[in-house]
Amino acid sequence: MSLSLLSYAPTTQNHRVTDFGTPERNEDTPRPYRIEDATSPQDMDALIWAAYRQVYSEHVILASSRQKTLESQLKNRAITVRDFVRGLALSEPFYRLVVETNNNYRLVEVCLKRLLGRAPYNKDEEIAWSIRIGTQGFRGFVDELINSPEYEAAFGDSTVPYQRRRMEGRPFNLVTPRYGSDHRAKLGLGMLDWQFTMLRFYEKQGTSRRLAQAKAGDPILYRQLARTVTPSPFAGQTVSVADLDFAAKVPYRGRR
Repeated sequence: MSLSLLSYAPTTQNHRVTDFGTPERNEDTPRPYRIEDATSPQDMDALIWAAYRQVYSEHVILASSRQKTLESQLKNRAITVRDFVRGLALSEPFYRLVVETNNNYRLVEVCLKRLLGRAPYNKDEEIAWSIRIGTQGFRGFVDELINSPEYEAAFGDSTVPYQRRRMEGRPFNLVTPRYGSDHRAKLGLGMLDWQFTMLRFYEKQGTSRRLAQAKAGDPILYRQLARTVTPSPFAGQTVSVADLDFAAKVPYRGRR
């Protein structure tokens, strides 16, 4: 038996706005891509690229991730833009690069941003949808998002999802990495800069201490002196090819 979705509500006014709130277009105003506006092959390619950029994010757009069958069906109007977006979210590359490397809470955040164009309202919404993933699986979760009244009202069948409610910061698809901090910590990423900085700090402290205690003849004094020597850029001999007399260097052998 499937559990019903837990109830949750927006907690700030930012989530209750109906649009960006900017009457004039500027760099923060999203550009909707609609299939009815695609009147040329170039327009269709731009729409497909916008869908990849929205669903896969800038971090996962690879040549190997292209879904050529879905692209062909969309170009022939055999499927809608909604079906194309659904296919990208349920594709093998998305599952391998996004679903497998994130926990359910992180997955809810990523999918709400990329499929509904907004961040989660609060932790209650993340918990509610994570339970949905646990009971219906990822496919059921994606289907419920794309078939939801919110998706229908915002994008319908013909519009590529876009970030609808960006109050500040850069677009979602530029700032959400492929996986969350817990997975990065498991891989040891994010610690390299810190370890390198601390290693350099302690090395510098050790060198300063040894220099202060060094006596005459200590190799560290020589190394310190060598670092202060700057070789002249003109120390080497430079000879132009035009100055060489090749004929003079070839021995002449006359006839006998």
